[in-house]
Amino acid sequence: MSGLNVSPEIERLISLLAKLPGLGPRSARRAALDLLKKPDALMRPLSLALGEAAERISTCRICGNVDSRNPCHICTAPGRDKSIICVVQDVADLWAMERASAFKGQYHILGGTLSALDGIRPEDLNIAALIERASDPDLKEVILAMNATVDGQTTAHYITDHLSGTGVSVSRLAHGVPVGGELDYLDDGTISTAMKSRRPF
Repeated sequence: MSGLNVSPEIERLISLLAKLPGLGPRSARRAALDLLKKPDALMRPLSLALGEAAERISTCRICGNVDSRNPCHICTAPGRDKSIICVVQDVADLWAMERASAFKGQYHILGGTLSALDGIRPEDLNIAALIERASDPDLKEVILAMNATVDGQTTAHYITDHLSGTGVSVSRLAHGVPVGGELDYLDDGTISTAMKSRRPF
């Protein structure tokens, strides 16, 4: 690491930490120092947790979630509604939905969105498996919980087109003014979408 005279082990630790989202070189150095200062409280438990996660965590063959069980805990939970699937872009979105406790059905993780700019095509995403799941006669609705971006909406339209012959109802999350949001702080697109999506009070 340029300008830093440390042992190869510490240099490797810092460079690996720097690859994590939200951690640049400075933050990685601080995190590494914290770990090194507290080997028993932080370093060894973290090392153990990382080893166990690498050994035991896999991708759910049904929905694409990450879990120590395959199929995952959500897919096998007895109380979940199997007649409805919420489609999300990645695992972080699933976690956000679960944190909100707003949905008690099944999930399907795409692994990203279609993007001509980045060369991401339908076959690069978990779309074919979703179409296959839609052939289940017990499935009644697919909720598209895509991000309100151009790529997110393009992906939602693509999926809607390919589900049109299945008889499954397709819906999407409402977009607009967030709870607790003030109009003065919202962008024009959000205000416009909220106005178009208005409903009786």
